[in-house]
Amino acid sequence: MERLRPLLAEFFGTFILIFVGAGAVCTDGFTVGGVGLVGIALAHGLAIFIGVSIFSYISGAHFNPAVTIGVLLAKKIDAAKAVGYLIAQLLGATVAAFILRLIFSIDIWGPVSLGAPAVSDSIDAGRAILIEAFLTMFLVHVVLATAVDERGPKAIFPFSIGLTITMGILVGGPLTGAAMNPARAFGPALAAGFWANHYVYWVGPILGGVVAALVYNKFFAKRA
Repeated sequence: MERLRPLLAEFFGTFILIFVGAGAVCTDGFTVGGVGLVGIALAHGLAIFIGVSIFSYISGAHFNPAVTIGVLLAKKIDAAKAVGYLIAQLLGATVAAFILRLIFSIDIWGPVSLGAPAVSDSIDAGRAILIEAFLTMFLVHVVLATAVDERGPKAIFPFSIGLTITMGILVGGPLTGAAMNPARAFGPALAAGFWANHYVYWVGPILGGVVAALVYNKFFAKRA
């Protein structure tokens, strides 16, 4: 049970993020824009705040393959556990997305592809990757500095991480959907069958997570 508990935490934490975050996008469609960009950003940020608050002491509350890869490179988790986390995150995202598909009619979720992130017609895939990479770099740096580093402000790190998600969506939401998380893109994409530019949401966030971990290890991590 001790080995299973962190995986369940990653599953349910990611489930909360997708159910609330992608659900807010669907509800925005249902209300014809009543939720809005700020509401969608807050929904994601609050979901992360709650998830991190209740699961951080169990699994570290990654809920994001890019975060897990960053923590792995920071040598705060072993490879076997990281693989388990990645699987749990993708499963949590997928189950949440399929439940959203049951809740909302296709007339509601169809036009927004169940809340799957999408690249704006105004930018190309290369710039979309850069946006996702930079936003995820900020996120992973915040995770490493507040939740992972023993010197970080433990009293506020769930709030810090949630605000970083909110900030990222306010900036990048209209451009790329600001997933900052391959699982956030994968679950709704699978349930909706929407794969346009899907690689952006793997390449960008993972690149950002790797860069954040390397920079943090080089310049900010505590030296032995």
